[in-house]
Amino acid sequence: MWNMMHWVDNCGYGMGFGWISMLLFWGAVIYLIVALVKKIGSSDKESAEAILKKRYARGEISNEEFERLRKEMICKESGR
Repeated sequence: MWNMMHWVDNCGYGMGFGWISMLLFWGAVIYLIVALVKKIGSSDKESAEAILKKRYARGEISNEEFERLRKEMICKESGR
């Protein structure tokens, strides 16, 4: 009789805490995976304007070409 009551007591509380800890564990794993994917995906992207400014600073394009390309970017972003 004592063994059966002992099993019921442990099972009743243990199952509840077990599920909670399982949910917390898998939630943390999913959160870490999503955060890692976002960080990896966003670190390689550079805006078109930043690239254009770097090319102008290095002297690869003239002032007129810089202004023309910048105006084209603005028009495309605004949907014109």
